[in-house]
Amino acid sequence: MKFFFMIFFCTSSVSALNILVVFPHPGVSHFKVFEPMFKTLADKGHNLTIVSYLPQNTVVKNIRDVRLDESLQSFKEIITFEMLQGSRRFMWEGPVRLKEFAAESCESAFENDNLKKFLKEDNSFDVILMEYFNSNCLNGLLHKYKAPVIALSSCKIIPWYGRYFGIPDNPAYVPSVFMDYSDKLTFIERLENTVMHIFSIFMFDHIITPHGNELSKKHWGMDLEENGNILYNSSLMLVNTHSALNLARPYPPNVIEIGGIHVPSKPKKLPKNIEKWIDGSSDGVIYFSLGSMIKGHTFPTDKRKEFLKAFGKLSQTVLWKWENETMEGKPDNVMIQKWMPQFDILCHPNVKAFISHGGLLGVTEAVHCGVPVIVMPQFGDQFTNAKALESVGGGVILHLSEATEESISKALKKVLSSKFRQQAKELSERFRDRPMSPMDTAIYWVEYVARHKGAPHMRTAAVNMPFYQYYLLDVISFLILIVSLTLYIVVYVLKTMLKLFLSSSRKVKIN
Repeated sequence: MKFFFMIFFCTSSVSALNILVVFPHPGVSHFKVFEPMFKTLADKGHNLTIVSYLPQNTVVKNIRDVRLDESLQSFKEIITFEMLQGSRRFMWEGPVRLKEFAAESCESAFENDNLKKFLKEDNSFDVILMEYFNSNCLNGLLHKYKAPVIALSSCKIIPWYGRYFGIPDNPAYVPSVFMDYSDKLTFIERLENTVMHIFSIFMFDHIITPHGNELSKKHWGMDLEENGNILYNSSLMLVNTHSALNLARPYPPNVIEIGGIHVPSKPKKLPKNIEKWIDGSSDGVIYFSLGSMIKGHTFPTDKRKEFLKAFGKLSQTVLWKWENETMEGKPDNVMIQKWMPQFDILCHPNVKAFISHGGLLGVTEAVHCGVPVIVMPQFGDQFTNAKALESVGGGVILHLSEATEESISKALKKVLSSKFRQQAKELSERFRDRPMSPMDTAIYWVEYVARHKGAPHMRTAAVNMPFYQYYLLDVISFLILIVSLTLYIVVYVLKTMLKLFLSSSRKVKIN
Protein backbone atom coordinates (compact mmCIF):
# COMPACT_ATOMS: atom_id res chain seq x y z
CA MET A 1 0.00 0.00 0.00
CA LYS A 2 2.86 2.36 0.82
CA PHE A 3 4.41 1.65 -2.57
CA PHE A 4 1.18 2.37 -4.45
CA PHE A 5 0.55 5.50 -2.39
CA MET A 6 4.04 6.79 -3.22
CA ILE A 7 3.52 6.08 -6.94
CA PHE A 8 0.17 7.92 -6.85
CA PHE A 9 1.65 10.89 -4.99
CA CYS A 10 4.59 11.26 -7.40
CA THR A 11 2.33 10.95 -10.44
CA SER A 12 -0.13 13.58 -9.19
CA SER A 13 2.62 16.02 -8.15
CA VAL A 14 4.27 16.09 -11.57
CA SER A 15 1.15 16.19 -13.76
CA ALA A 16 1.87 17.63 -17.18
CA LEU A 17 1.09 21.30 -17.77
CA ASN A 18 -0.12 22.82 -21.02
CA ILE A 19 2.14 25.84 -21.48
CA LEU A 20 1.81 28.58 -24.08
CA VAL A 21 5.05 30.43 -24.92
CA VAL A 22 4.80 33.75 -26.78
CA PHE A 23 7.90 35.45 -28.21
CA PRO A 24 6.79 38.49 -30.24
CA HIS A 25 10.36 39.73 -30.87
CA PRO A 26 12.40 38.01 -33.63
CA GLY A 27 15.79 38.53 -31.96
CA VAL A 28 17.77 35.27 -31.92
CA SER A 29 19.73 36.11 -28.76
CA HIS A 30 16.49 36.82 -26.87
CA PHE A 31 15.03 33.42 -27.70
CA LYS A 32 18.30 31.55 -27.06
CA VAL A 33 18.27 32.69 -23.42
CA PHE A 34 15.11 30.73 -22.65
CA GLU A 35 15.22 27.94 -25.23
CA PRO A 36 17.04 25.56 -22.83
CA MET A 37 14.28 26.15 -20.28
CA PHE A 38 11.59 25.29 -22.84
CA LYS A 39 13.36 22.04 -23.68
CA THR A 40 13.82 21.18 -20.01
CA LEU A 41 10.11 21.73 -19.35
CA ALA A 42 9.36 19.47 -22.32
CA ASP A 43 11.75 16.82 -20.99
CA LYS A 44 9.83 16.89 -17.71
CA GLY A 45 6.65 15.94 -19.58
CA HIS A 46 5.02 19.35 -19.94
CA ASN A 47 3.43 20.24 -23.28
CA LEU A 48 4.64 23.50 -24.83
CA THR A 49 3.12 25.45 -27.70
CA ILE A 50 5.64 28.09 -28.79
CA VAL A 51 4.52 31.09 -30.85
CA SER A 52 7.74 32.64 -32.19
CA TYR A 53 9.86 33.54 -35.18
CA LEU A 54 12.42 30.90 -34.18
CA PRO A 55 11.00 27.36 -34.46
CA GLN A 56 13.02 24.25 -33.62
CA ASN A 57 15.18 22.93 -36.45
CA THR A 58 14.17 19.37 -35.61
CA VAL A 59 11.11 17.84 -33.99
CA VAL A 60 11.30 18.02 -30.19
CA LYS A 61 9.00 15.83 -28.11
CA ASN A 62 6.26 17.80 -26.31
CA ILE A 63 7.06 21.02 -28.20
CA ARG A 64 4.76 22.39 -30.89
CA ASP A 65 5.89 25.43 -32.89
CA VAL A 66 3.47 28.00 -34.24
CA ARG A 67 5.85 29.49 -36.75
CA LEU A 68 5.57 33.22 -37.37
CA ASP A 69 6.69 34.91 -40.58
CA GLU A 70 10.40 34.67 -41.42
CA SER A 71 10.42 37.51 -43.92
CA LEU A 72 11.42 40.31 -41.55
CA GLN A 73 14.27 42.00 -43.41
CA SER A 74 15.63 43.96 -40.45
CA PHE A 75 16.39 40.68 -38.68
CA LYS A 76 17.52 38.69 -41.70
CA GLU A 77 20.08 41.42 -42.32
CA ILE A 78 22.94 40.95 -39.85
CA ILE A 79 24.35 44.20 -38.46
CA THR A 80 27.44 45.73 -40.03
CA PHE A 81 29.65 48.37 -38.45
CA GLU A 82 28.40 50.90 -40.99
CA MET A 83 25.02 50.74 -39.22
CA LEU A 84 26.52 51.56 -35.82
CA GLN A 85 26.99 55.22 -34.97
CA GLY A 86 28.58 54.72 -31.56
CA SER A 87 27.46 58.18 -30.39
CA ARG A 88 25.49 59.41 -27.37
CA ARG A 89 22.60 60.07 -29.71
CA PHE A 90 22.63 56.37 -30.62
CA MET A 91 21.77 55.50 -26.99
CA TRP A 92 18.91 57.99 -26.92
CA GLU A 93 17.52 56.45 -30.08
CA GLY A 94 17.25 53.07 -28.32
CA PRO A 95 13.54 53.35 -27.38
CA VAL A 96 12.79 54.68 -30.88
CA ARG A 97 14.46 51.70 -32.55
CA LEU A 98 12.56 49.31 -30.28
CA LYS A 99 9.37 51.02 -31.43
CA GLU A 100 10.34 50.45 -35.06
CA PHE A 101 11.18 46.78 -34.42
CA ALA A 102 7.86 46.32 -32.61
CA ALA A 103 5.86 47.85 -35.45
CA GLU A 104 7.45 45.59 -38.05
CA SER A 105 7.26 42.34 -36.08
CA CYS A 106 3.69 43.02 -34.89
CA GLU A 107 2.32 43.71 -38.35
CA SER A 108 4.06 40.58 -39.63
CA ALA A 109 2.63 38.43 -36.81
CA PHE A 110 -0.97 39.52 -37.37
CA GLU A 111 -0.75 38.63 -41.07
CA ASN A 112 0.70 35.19 -40.35
CA ASP A 113 -1.48 32.25 -41.47
CA ASN A 114 -0.05 29.85 -38.88
CA LEU A 115 -1.13 32.14 -36.05
CA LYS A 116 -4.58 32.64 -37.59
CA LYS A 117 -5.13 28.88 -37.79
CA PHE A 118 -3.88 28.39 -34.23
CA LEU A 119 -6.33 30.96 -32.85
CA LYS A 120 -9.25 29.05 -34.40
CA GLU A 121 -8.37 25.93 -32.39
CA ASP A 122 -10.03 25.08 -29.10
CA ASN A 123 -7.00 25.29 -26.78
CA SER A 124 -6.61 25.91 -23.06
CA PHE A 125 -3.42 26.49 -21.11
CA ASP A 126 -2.35 26.22 -17.49
CA VAL A 127 0.25 28.97 -17.72
CA ILE A 128 1.57 31.43 -20.33
CA LEU A 129 5.24 32.38 -20.69
CA MET A 130 5.65 35.63 -22.62
CA GLU A 131 8.64 37.84 -23.38
CA TYR A 132 8.09 41.37 -22.06
CA PHE A 133 10.24 43.51 -24.31
CA ASN A 134 9.22 46.11 -26.88
CA SER A 135 5.61 45.34 -27.75
CA ASN A 136 2.13 44.87 -26.37
CA CYS A 137 0.48 43.88 -29.66
CA LEU A 138 0.04 40.15 -28.93
CA ASN A 139 -1.28 40.71 -25.42
CA GLY A 140 -4.67 39.69 -26.77
CA LEU A 141 -3.47 36.10 -26.30
CA LEU A 142 -3.41 36.76 -22.56
CA HIS A 143 -7.04 37.89 -22.71
CA LYS A 144 -8.09 34.95 -24.87
CA TYR A 145 -6.61 32.13 -22.80
CA LYS A 146 -6.96 33.70 -19.33
CA ALA A 147 -4.13 31.70 -17.77
CA PRO A 148 -1.54 32.89 -15.23
CA VAL A 149 1.20 34.84 -17.02
CA ILE A 150 4.94 34.59 -16.37
CA ALA A 151 6.95 37.37 -17.97
CA LEU A 152 10.34 36.60 -19.50
CA SER A 153 13.05 39.25 -19.73
CA SER A 154 16.14 38.28 -21.71
CA CYS A 155 18.04 41.40 -20.57
CA LYS A 156 17.81 43.92 -17.75
CA ILE A 157 14.18 44.86 -17.17
CA ILE A 158 13.01 47.44 -19.69
CA PRO A 159 11.95 50.59 -17.72
CA TRP A 160 8.29 50.50 -18.78
CA TYR A 161 7.62 47.05 -17.29
CA GLY A 162 8.69 47.68 -13.69
CA ARG A 163 5.33 49.14 -12.62
CA TYR A 164 3.47 45.93 -13.53
CA PHE A 165 5.36 44.14 -10.75
CA GLY A 166 5.76 46.99 -8.26
CA ILE A 167 9.53 47.07 -8.81
CA PRO A 168 11.27 50.02 -7.15
CA ASP A 169 12.90 51.69 -10.15
CA ASN A 170 14.69 54.71 -8.73
CA PRO A 171 16.92 56.31 -11.42
CA ALA A 172 19.13 57.70 -8.65
CA TYR A 173 20.87 54.33 -8.44
CA VAL A 174 19.15 51.99 -10.98
CA PRO A 175 20.79 52.63 -14.39
CA SER A 176 18.49 52.54 -17.40
CA VAL A 177 19.08 49.67 -19.80
CA PHE A 178 19.53 52.30 -22.52
CA MET A 179 22.37 54.11 -20.71
CA ASP A 180 26.01 53.31 -19.89
CA TYR A 181 26.00 53.94 -16.15
CA SER A 182 26.83 51.94 -13.04
CA ASP A 183 24.80 52.21 -9.82
CA LYS A 184 26.97 55.06 -8.53
CA LEU A 185 26.02 58.15 -10.49
CA THR A 186 27.09 61.79 -10.41
CA PHE A 187 24.52 64.58 -10.49
CA ILE A 188 24.73 64.93 -14.29
CA GLU A 189 24.46 61.15 -14.72
CA ARG A 190 21.43 61.00 -12.42
CA LEU A 191 19.87 63.83 -14.40
CA GLU A 192 20.38 62.06 -17.74
CA ASN A 193 19.35 58.69 -16.32
CA THR A 194 16.12 60.21 -14.94
CA VAL A 195 15.24 61.94 -18.21
CA MET A 196 15.91 58.71 -20.14
CA HIS A 197 13.73 56.78 -17.69
CA ILE A 198 10.83 59.19 -18.20
CA PHE A 199 11.37 59.38 -21.97
CA SER A 200 11.40 55.61 -22.48
CA ILE A 201 8.18 55.13 -20.49
CA PHE A 202 6.56 57.97 -22.44
CA MET A 203 7.53 56.25 -25.71
CA PHE A 204 5.92 52.98 -24.61
CA ASP A 205 2.74 54.53 -23.21
CA HIS A 206 2.03 57.04 -25.97
CA ILE A 207 3.57 55.56 -29.13
CA ILE A 208 4.26 51.81 -28.86
CA THR A 209 1.16 50.85 -26.85
CA PRO A 210 -1.44 52.76 -28.96
CA HIS A 211 -0.03 51.27 -32.19
CA GLY A 212 -0.14 47.73 -30.78
CA ASN A 213 -3.67 48.29 -29.53
CA GLU A 214 -4.84 49.55 -32.93
CA LEU A 215 -3.42 46.44 -34.59
CA SER A 216 -5.14 44.22 -32.01
CA LYS A 217 -8.50 45.94 -32.60
CA LYS A 218 -8.09 45.81 -36.37
CA HIS A 219 -7.10 42.14 -36.67
CA TRP A 220 -8.64 40.51 -33.58
CA GLY A 221 -11.38 42.97 -32.61
CA MET A 222 -9.83 43.13 -29.17
CA ASP A 223 -9.20 46.35 -27.22
CA LEU A 224 -6.16 45.71 -25.04
CA GLU A 225 -6.96 48.63 -22.73
CA GLU A 226 -10.56 47.60 -22.06
CA ASN A 227 -11.12 46.75 -18.38
CA GLY A 228 -7.60 47.89 -17.55
CA ASN A 229 -4.15 46.78 -18.62
CA ILE A 230 -3.88 43.01 -18.24
CA LEU A 231 -0.15 43.27 -17.57
CA TYR A 232 -0.99 44.40 -14.03
CA ASN A 233 -2.20 40.83 -13.46
CA SER A 234 1.17 39.30 -14.34
CA SER A 235 2.06 36.58 -11.88
CA LEU A 236 5.84 36.46 -12.05
CA MET A 237 8.88 37.66 -13.99
CA LEU A 238 11.97 35.59 -14.77
CA VAL A 239 14.79 37.99 -15.59
CA ASN A 240 18.13 37.08 -17.15
CA THR A 241 20.29 38.95 -14.63
CA HIS A 242 22.15 38.28 -11.40
CA SER A 243 23.22 40.75 -8.74
CA ALA A 244 26.84 39.55 -8.83
CA LEU A 245 27.11 40.70 -12.45
CA ASN A 246 24.29 43.13 -13.19
CA LEU A 247 24.49 45.12 -9.93
CA ALA A 248 22.19 44.83 -6.93
CA ARG A 249 18.72 46.36 -6.90
CA PRO A 250 15.52 45.65 -4.93
CA TYR A 251 12.93 43.25 -6.32
CA PRO A 252 9.54 42.14 -4.98
CA PRO A 253 9.00 38.39 -4.35
CA ASN A 254 7.52 37.79 -7.82
CA VAL A 255 10.65 38.87 -9.72
CA ILE A 256 13.22 36.08 -9.91
CA GLU A 257 16.76 36.45 -11.23
CA ILE A 258 17.91 33.50 -13.35
CA GLY A 259 20.99 34.99 -15.01
CA GLY A 260 23.01 32.25 -16.72
CA ILE A 261 20.05 30.00 -17.51
CA HIS A 262 21.34 29.50 -21.05
CA VAL A 263 24.79 28.37 -19.88
CA PRO A 264 25.33 24.60 -20.31
CA SER A 265 26.17 22.53 -17.25
CA LYS A 266 29.63 21.80 -18.65
CA PRO A 267 31.64 22.59 -21.79
CA LYS A 268 31.83 20.19 -24.71
CA LYS A 269 34.96 18.87 -26.37
CA LEU A 270 36.43 21.42 -28.77
CA PRO A 271 36.88 20.89 -32.52
CA LYS A 272 40.33 19.40 -33.13
CA ASN A 273 41.81 22.43 -34.92
CA ILE A 274 40.74 24.83 -32.15
CA GLU A 275 41.81 22.43 -29.38
CA LYS A 276 45.23 22.04 -31.02
CA TRP A 277 45.62 25.82 -31.30
CA ILE A 278 44.66 26.45 -27.65
CA ASP A 279 46.69 23.57 -26.21
CA GLY A 280 49.72 24.63 -28.25
CA SER A 281 49.68 28.20 -26.92
CA SER A 282 52.19 28.15 -24.08
CA ASP A 283 51.28 31.66 -22.81
CA GLY A 284 47.55 31.31 -23.27
CA VAL A 285 44.89 32.44 -25.71
CA ILE A 286 42.77 35.56 -26.22
CA TYR A 287 39.33 34.95 -27.72
CA PHE A 288 37.84 37.72 -29.91
CA SER A 289 34.18 37.60 -30.98
CA LEU A 290 31.49 40.17 -31.68
CA GLY A 291 28.61 37.73 -31.36
CA SER A 292 26.11 36.40 -33.85
CA MET A 293 24.52 39.66 -35.00
CA ILE A 294 27.50 41.84 -35.92
CA LYS A 295 29.43 40.83 -39.03
CA GLY A 296 32.98 40.70 -37.72
CA HIS A 297 34.55 41.07 -41.15
CA THR A 298 32.93 44.52 -41.49
CA PHE A 299 35.22 45.72 -38.70
CA PRO A 300 36.61 49.15 -39.69
CA THR A 301 39.86 48.65 -41.59
CA ASP A 302 41.82 51.26 -39.65
CA LYS A 303 40.76 49.76 -36.31
CA ARG A 304 41.48 46.22 -37.47
CA LYS A 305 45.04 47.26 -38.31
CA GLU A 306 45.46 48.71 -34.80
CA PHE A 307 44.29 45.45 -33.23
CA LEU A 308 46.55 43.36 -35.44
CA LYS A 309 49.56 45.51 -34.55
CA ALA A 310 48.78 45.06 -30.85
CA PHE A 311 48.20 41.31 -31.27
CA GLY A 312 51.45 40.90 -33.21
CA LYS A 313 53.44 41.99 -30.15
CA LEU A 314 51.78 39.52 -27.78
CA SER A 315 53.31 36.29 -26.49
CA GLN A 316 49.73 34.93 -26.36
CA THR A 317 47.84 33.70 -29.41
CA VAL A 318 44.45 34.97 -30.59
CA LEU A 319 41.28 33.22 -31.79
CA TRP A 320 39.23 35.71 -33.82
CA LYS A 321 35.69 34.90 -35.03
CA TRP A 322 35.87 36.28 -38.58
CA GLU A 323 33.28 35.58 -41.27
CA ASN A 324 35.68 35.89 -44.24
CA GLU A 325 38.18 33.29 -45.41
CA THR A 326 41.12 35.68 -45.18
CA MET A 327 42.27 38.68 -43.15
CA GLU A 328 44.77 41.07 -44.66
CA GLY A 329 47.81 41.72 -42.48
CA LYS A 330 47.07 38.90 -40.04
CA PRO A 331 50.11 37.94 -37.93
CA ASP A 332 50.98 34.28 -37.36
CA ASN A 333 49.70 34.26 -33.78
CA VAL A 334 46.13 35.04 -34.92
CA MET A 335 43.74 32.30 -36.05
CA ILE A 336 40.48 33.23 -37.81
CA GLN A 337 37.37 31.10 -38.28
CA LYS A 338 33.77 31.80 -39.30
CA TRP A 339 32.19 30.03 -36.34
CA MET A 340 33.56 29.02 -32.95
CA PRO A 341 31.95 27.28 -29.94
CA GLN A 342 32.15 30.27 -27.64
CA PHE A 343 31.25 28.77 -24.25
CA ASP A 344 33.49 25.74 -24.77
CA ILE A 345 36.40 28.03 -25.68
CA LEU A 346 35.86 30.43 -22.77
CA CYS A 347 35.83 27.60 -20.23
CA HIS A 348 39.12 26.15 -21.48
CA PRO A 349 41.74 26.79 -18.74
CA ASN A 350 44.26 28.15 -21.24
CA VAL A 351 41.98 31.00 -22.40
CA LYS A 352 43.14 34.12 -20.56
CA ALA A 353 40.92 36.94 -21.89
CA PHE A 354 37.87 37.66 -24.04
CA ILE A 355 37.36 40.65 -26.36
CA SER A 356 33.61 41.16 -26.78
CA HIS A 357 30.94 43.60 -27.92
CA GLY A 358 29.16 43.25 -24.57
CA GLY A 359 26.18 41.06 -25.46
CA LEU A 360 24.65 39.72 -22.25
CA LEU A 361 24.91 36.06 -23.26
CA GLY A 362 28.63 36.28 -24.02
CA VAL A 363 29.38 38.40 -20.95
CA THR A 364 27.49 35.93 -18.76
CA GLU A 365 29.41 33.00 -20.23
CA ALA A 366 32.73 34.78 -19.60
CA VAL A 367 31.78 35.50 -15.98
CA HIS A 368 30.65 31.89 -15.49
CA CYS A 369 34.01 30.65 -16.82
CA GLY A 370 36.02 33.24 -14.86
CA VAL A 371 37.55 34.96 -17.93
CA PRO A 372 38.22 38.74 -17.84
CA VAL A 373 36.70 40.75 -20.69
CA ILE A 374 37.63 43.76 -22.81
CA VAL A 375 34.24 45.15 -23.79
CA MET A 376 33.58 47.27 -26.89
CA PRO A 377 29.83 48.07 -26.62
CA GLN A 378 28.05 48.88 -29.89
CA PHE A 379 24.27 49.07 -29.36
CA GLY A 380 21.30 48.16 -27.16
CA ASP A 381 22.01 46.92 -23.64
CA GLN A 382 25.70 46.38 -24.41
CA PHE A 383 26.61 49.76 -22.87
CA THR A 384 24.97 49.02 -19.53
CA ASN A 385 26.34 45.44 -19.58
CA ALA A 386 29.84 46.81 -20.12
CA LYS A 387 29.54 49.31 -17.28
CA ALA A 388 28.15 46.71 -14.88
CA LEU A 389 30.97 44.28 -15.71
CA GLU A 390 33.57 47.00 -15.19
CA SER A 391 31.95 47.95 -11.86
CA VAL A 392 32.14 44.41 -10.47
CA GLY A 393 35.75 43.91 -11.56
CA GLY A 394 35.22 41.52 -14.46
CA GLY A 395 36.28 43.65 -17.38
CA VAL A 396 37.43 46.94 -18.85
CA ILE A 397 35.72 49.13 -21.43
CA LEU A 398 37.47 50.02 -24.69
CA HIS A 399 35.44 52.24 -26.99
CA LEU A 400 36.07 51.32 -30.60
CA SER A 401 36.34 54.98 -31.61
CA GLU A 402 39.27 55.35 -29.20
CA ALA A 403 40.98 52.03 -30.05
CA THR A 404 44.65 52.48 -30.96
CA GLU A 405 47.58 50.08 -30.74
CA GLU A 406 48.57 51.75 -27.48
CA SER A 407 45.08 51.70 -25.85
CA ILE A 408 44.47 48.10 -26.98
CA SER A 409 47.84 46.97 -25.55
CA LYS A 410 47.11 48.82 -22.31
CA ALA A 411 43.70 47.13 -21.96
CA LEU A 412 45.19 43.71 -22.73
CA LYS A 413 47.98 44.22 -20.21
CA LYS A 414 45.42 45.07 -17.55
CA VAL A 415 43.08 42.09 -18.07
CA LEU A 416 46.00 39.67 -18.47
CA SER A 417 47.53 40.69 -15.15
CA SER A 418 47.37 38.13 -12.36
CA LYS A 419 45.45 40.56 -10.14
CA PHE A 420 42.71 41.15 -12.70
CA ARG A 421 42.41 37.48 -13.57
CA GLN A 422 42.03 36.70 -9.86
CA GLN A 423 39.21 39.28 -9.69
CA ALA A 424 37.48 37.51 -12.57
CA LYS A 425 37.78 34.15 -10.80
CA GLU A 426 36.27 35.61 -7.61
CA LEU A 427 33.44 37.16 -9.62
CA SER A 428 32.78 33.75 -11.19
CA GLU A 429 32.57 32.16 -7.74
CA ARG A 430 30.03 34.77 -6.56
CA PHE A 431 28.01 34.37 -9.75
CA ARG A 432 27.81 30.58 -9.50
CA ASP A 433 27.28 30.36 -5.72
CA ARG A 434 23.49 29.87 -5.50
CA PRO A 435 21.13 27.55 -3.60
CA MET A 436 19.78 26.22 -6.93
CA SER A 437 20.99 26.42 -10.51
CA PRO A 438 19.33 29.06 -12.74
CA MET A 439 17.55 26.28 -14.63
CA ASP A 440 16.20 24.55 -11.51
CA THR A 441 15.13 27.93 -10.16
CA ALA A 442 13.21 28.80 -13.33
CA ILE A 443 11.50 25.40 -13.58
CA TYR A 444 10.50 25.51 -9.92
CA TRP A 445 8.82 28.90 -10.26
CA VAL A 446 7.01 28.04 -13.48
CA GLU A 447 5.49 24.99 -11.79
CA TYR A 448 4.88 26.98 -8.58
CA VAL A 449 2.79 29.58 -10.41
CA ALA A 450 0.76 26.83 -12.08
CA ARG A 451 0.26 24.97 -8.78
CA HIS A 452 -0.95 28.08 -6.96
CA LYS A 453 -3.27 29.44 -9.68
CA GLY A 454 -1.12 32.42 -10.56
CA ALA A 455 0.34 32.93 -7.06
CA PRO A 456 -1.39 36.30 -6.49
CA HIS A 457 -0.03 36.32 -2.94
CA MET A 458 3.42 37.15 -4.33
CA ARG A 459 2.31 40.46 -5.86
CA THR A 460 2.87 43.53 -3.71
CA ALA A 461 0.13 46.08 -3.11
CA ALA A 462 2.25 48.59 -5.06
CA VAL A 463 1.10 47.03 -8.34
CA ASN A 464 -2.44 48.40 -8.09
CA MET A 465 -1.65 51.70 -6.39
CA PRO A 466 -2.44 54.96 -8.19
CA PHE A 467 0.57 57.13 -8.96
CA TYR A 468 -0.22 59.66 -6.22
CA GLN A 469 -0.50 56.94 -3.57
CA TYR A 470 2.66 55.07 -4.60
CA TYR A 471 4.75 58.23 -4.29
CA LEU A 472 2.82 59.40 -1.20
CA LEU A 473 1.85 62.63 -2.94
CA ASP A 474 -1.43 62.73 -1.00
CA VAL A 475 0.37 62.17 2.32
CA ILE A 476 3.05 64.72 1.49
CA SER A 477 0.40 67.25 0.44
CA PHE A 478 -1.53 66.64 3.66
CA LEU A 479 1.58 67.05 5.80
CA ILE A 480 2.53 70.24 3.96
CA LEU A 481 -1.00 71.53 4.53
CA ILE A 482 -0.87 70.68 8.26
CA VAL A 483 2.60 72.23 8.70
CA SER A 484 1.57 75.30 6.72
CA LEU A 485 -1.64 75.67 8.71
CA THR A 486 0.24 75.23 11.99
CA LEU A 487 2.82 77.81 10.98
CA TYR A 488 0.05 80.19 9.91
CA ILE A 489 -1.70 79.79 13.25
CA VAL A 490 1.56 80.26 15.17
CA VAL A 491 2.45 83.37 13.16
CA TYR A 492 -1.10 84.71 13.53
CA VAL A 493 -1.06 84.16 17.30
CA LEU A 494 2.40 85.76 17.64
CA LYS A 495 1.34 88.76 15.57
CA THR A 496 -1.83 89.14 17.61
CA MET A 497 0.11 88.88 20.88
CA LEU A 498 2.66 91.38 19.59
CA LYS A 499 -0.07 93.85 18.69
CA LEU A 500 -1.65 93.47 22.13
CA PHE A 501 1.73 93.92 23.79
CA LEU A 502 2.52 97.07 21.77
CA SER A 503 -0.96 98.42 22.42
CA SER A 504 -0.66 97.91 26.17
CA SER A 505 2.84 99.48 26.15
CA ARG A 506 1.49 102.68 24.53
CA LYS A 507 -1.27 102.93 27.18
CA VAL A 508 1.30 102.55 29.97
CA LYS A 509 3.47 105.37 28.49
CA ILE A 510 0.49 107.74 28.14
CA ASN A 511 -0.53 107.17 31.76
